[in-house]
Amino acid sequence: MIHHIAVIPGDGIGKEVVSEGVKCLNALSEIFESMRFEFQSFPWGSDYFLQHGMMMPENGLEILKGFDAIYLGAVGDPRIPDDVTLHGLLLPIKFGFDLYVGLRPVFLFSGVECPLARISEGEIDIVVIRENTEGEYSNVGGIVGIEDRELAIQSGLFTRKGIERIITFTFDYAKEKGRKKVTSITKSNAQRYGMVLWDKIFKEVSARYPEIRTESKLIDAACMDVVRNPKGYDVIVASNLFADP
Repeated sequence: MIHHIAVIPGDGIGKEVVSEGVKCLNALSEIFESMRFEFQSFPWGSDYFLQHGMMMPENGLEILKGFDAIYLGAVGDPRIPDDVTLHGLLLPIKFGFDLYVGLRPVFLFSGVECPLARISEGEIDIVVIRENTEGEYSNVGGIVGIEDRELAIQSGLFTRKGIERIITFTFDYAKEKGRKKVTSITKSNAQRYGMVLWDKIFKEVSARYPEIRTESKLIDAACMDVVRNPKGYDVIVASNLFADP
């Protein structure tokens, strides 16, 4: 079976990383008969924007629909405002294809120097699962007014469907991989609507997985604690903003 892959190197180091990644995939295809790849590269990104006034063609998502997967490097260029590059390429792909899971493993390999004291190989083994399509990155809000009356409103959108499916995915992942603990990270003491709903649904979903231990932490405390005690974390689930590296 041939897997058709859309390759978007994007900007900066993305071009280097994607090039090497394609080499790795081709090497795998020589070892495993079931892994056959056909790549098609697209020059979308900041250079494309400077030439055409957009990060990708207007029918970009329609073009990508025909592929089995999208291999995208990086987005961002100092010549263009970051919000333009992000909302012009990466976010439309995430939202357009409802790519709601961001799966980010963190593992300390042998031979890699760790800046944390008394942490050895394998003692950092965390999977961060990010809600990828709503929350704080929902593009809800706007800027109005002029001079000293100028104001901006930025709203987070949290739906039961969006929260429940990412938390359910997290527990299913933990169960499948034999992981023992899921930590939910919010800021529900200050963000009293969306994050309170998140906490509520986390408790509901976790009740269906009694074999997996759970805890809930506020983002500021979690940032401190994960550095102080990384061995205390197994799987983390958080919103679009809080799980963004």
